[in-house]
Amino acid sequence: MEELLIALAKGLVDDKDSVRVTVDEPNEDGVVVYHLSVAEGDMGRVIGKQGRIAKAIRVVMRAAGVHQGTKVMVEID
Repeated sequence: MEELLIALAKGLVDDKDSVRVTVDEPNEDGVVVYHLSVAEGDMGRVIGKQGRIAKAIRVVMRAAGVHQGTKVMVEID
């Protein structure tokens, strides 16, 4: 899952070395939170107009989580 998020983010940004993903342990509801960090200049590329790209990233990650039987949430820091 972490590799999927990294691959999605690196495909969008210019500074591929600045892409960082941290994973929290599942909370009491069983949701695993993935924190995505990119360079300041690439933040607009990851969020997109009106947050459309960010929503698409979250949908893909949620679908992959359902496929693996986990609940996933993505936060863009």
